[in-house]
Amino acid sequence: MYLGLDLGTSGVKAMLIDGDQTIVGSANGSLDVSRPHSGWSEQDPAHWVRAAQEAVAGLKAKHPKELAAVSGIGLSGQMHGATLIDAADKVLRPCILWNDTRSYVEAAALDADPRFRALTGNIVFPGFTAPKIAWVRKHEPDVFSKIAKVLLPKDYLRLWLTGEYISEMSDSAGTSWLDTGKRAWSSELLAATDLSEEQMPALVEGTAQAGRLRCELAAQWGISGDVVVAGGAGDNAASACGMGTVSDGAAFVSLGTSGVLFAANGSYLPKPESAVHAFCHALPNTWHQMGVILSATDALNWHSGVTGKSAGDLTGELGESLKAPTGVTFLPYLSGERTPHNDAAVRGAFIGLEHESSRAVLTQAVLEGVAFAIRDNLEALRSAGTGISRVTAIGGGSRSRYWLAAIATALGVPVDLPADGDFGAAFGAARLGLIAATGADPIEVCTPPVTSGTIEPVSALSGAYEDAYTRYRALYPAIKSLAH
Repeated sequence: MYLGLDLGTSGVKAMLIDGDQTIVGSANGSLDVSRPHSGWSEQDPAHWVRAAQEAVAGLKAKHPKELAAVSGIGLSGQMHGATLIDAADKVLRPCILWNDTRSYVEAAALDADPRFRALTGNIVFPGFTAPKIAWVRKHEPDVFSKIAKVLLPKDYLRLWLTGEYISEMSDSAGTSWLDTGKRAWSSELLAATDLSEEQMPALVEGTAQAGRLRCELAAQWGISGDVVVAGGAGDNAASACGMGTVSDGAAFVSLGTSGVLFAANGSYLPKPESAVHAFCHALPNTWHQMGVILSATDALNWHSGVTGKSAGDLTGELGESLKAPTGVTFLPYLSGERTPHNDAAVRGAFIGLEHESSRAVLTQAVLEGVAFAIRDNLEALRSAGTGISRVTAIGGGSRSRYWLAAIATALGVPVDLPADGDFGAAFGAARLGLIAATGADPIEVCTPPVTSGTIEPVSALSGAYEDAYTRYRALYPAIKSLAH
């Protein structure tokens, strides 16, 4: 048996799979986020340990024999969090999370240093780890002076599980300290934030062995054998392992609260000015690129709140068949935008409204606006050297066939639908645990799910969609000046 532990922002998920990758069971432990000031987002690492214990206890209650047979554990986790510990492994302050924006001044200062984009292949976003340390150095110098190690959230769980200070490439690529092409810490970038490699964990690949489960925990969980802990992955790379998005050109689109267009790469293809993330993948000698939009289903949920109709009722009013764009355009920048604009201040808009603009017309525009924002991500990925011939759709928004048809037509590529199942980060982490424990071929383990159907672009509407996308593209420069 193999155990995947996924440390999310709202909880820890534990998943058991067997040697055939059949899911045996899963359980969760809950987490809360502390927001002591505007723009702050923190968690106590002790709560991660508690939630992990809760999740494993849930598995043990239902599947004690299967848990006892675990021989490999994989870790996945929320990225970018700054977990600071002293020489005695004591946590120095609450972890500053990925969605904490307090370090925007420090992020801009680091990003102005050309070495950061050149070596990491990415913009220094306020959510990344390095600017958070620069903030601590400036505002909490006593804490900064005691830092013995900086760990990412899932790697703090690893310290609890194994007693080892180890991270891996995919998560570390989101710190702004990794030389992403060389897959190694950059002493130059660490020095720019007054840190050294001695304060970083050792680096391994996500499929490699990265410690062994402590005897006390094994006994507590009823495990008698030796248990290998894999390097693991950041949450998006772990989800990609679960989805089988690991070979060059494989891609998925995630329609969750935010939207992600994720593509696996066989080589390192950075283009930071496009606001595309270029990170190491969890498998050796592979990388990935990722475009992110901040409001996907969030945009439809906002529209739902305004109209008083459920998201399902709104999309149901459009029927099954894709319609030509009406001339009403929606910009889904409700909380700014990441790719390709890297603009936290811009806000959304409806353009082209007239007396005849019904609720259904506005719903159609919302779905098209998100589809065009994802098309912006596709163009950004293409500009960075990545071609995508088809995508697999995941996330809550993928339940709308109309929306997927709009995305297929906007992108000009088929959209595959996976068969029912849980192919998320916990499953990907369990797969990495299997690989580390058995030495199995990562490509043979990380296969894509069975496809239950494919939605093709509507060729008869491709011209109308291209015209609508051209209008959409012209609107960002027009409204940018109003928001700044």
